[in-house]
Amino acid sequence: MEDYRSQIEKAIKLELERYKGSHFYKPLQYALEGGKRIRPIILLLSVEGIGRSKVEPLSAAIAIELLQTESLIHDDILDQEFLRRERPAFHVRYGLGASILTADFVFGIILDIALRYKDKRVGKELSLVALRMCDGEFGELKIDPKIYRLSWDEYINLISQKTASLFEASAKIGGIIGGGTEDEIEALSSYGYSLGIAYQIQDDALDWDKVSNALEIEQKGQDKLSYLKKMAELYAMKAKQKLNLLSDTKTKKHLLDLADLMISYRF
Repeated sequence: MEDYRSQIEKAIKLELERYKGSHFYKPLQYALEGGKRIRPIILLLSVEGIGRSKVEPLSAAIAIELLQTESLIHDDILDQEFLRRERPAFHVRYGLGASILTADFVFGIILDIALRYKDKRVGKELSLVALRMCDGEFGELKIDPKIYRLSWDEYINLISQKTASLFEASAKIGGIIGGGTEDEIEALSSYGYSLGIAYQIQDDALDWDKVSNALEIEQKGQDKLSYLKKMAELYAMKAKQKLNLLSDTKTKKHLLDLADLMISYRF
């Protein structure tokens, strides 16, 4: 995956150069440092998995990473987190006002990127996923874990909006840019959704002390943490099954390997 990550890092640097004279240039460099770039990598792999693209995909991959970055800035403010990637969170480093304005500025960049693609589906998917992520975040705001525990269905619905939706959009946009058929795009979209669910369940399992009081799980013959890990594996398997429609290629193997990675590694 390192080659894809290298491509994305170079593309991000070039994109930020467009705003070198802006107040937001340095803050954006800080916000974008240290990410694993999983979501834009999914987009690039999805493009290659179809293999019929005549359109440059890196700009869309950057838009996905920018949307993820914007959501992290807001998440850390709402969750009152002070550290991100083992350093001060963005709002701690730059202040609340600058954080809100930077997130707004990022949306402007994403809109500019969307307009570079003649296929309006790219911009449409970026818009839809932004709406879903915000809706999920707002829904979480209304939940007080001290007095209310999420049912399993409520939990899956929440993480499908907050987390899985961006994985889903990454794969779907990749399928669109890759020139996929409706069936191929749908297969990649479903893959991204299940992958995102597996990712978030695995992440919550690793942070079980923080999550356990907010989630009500009815399980038989096993503790809640074991159940959570089992479900992460189930969704990773579902993700891999969605790729059956795609031709067997090296890129498809990367996508399959990524599903296994989601439940064995902490990002």
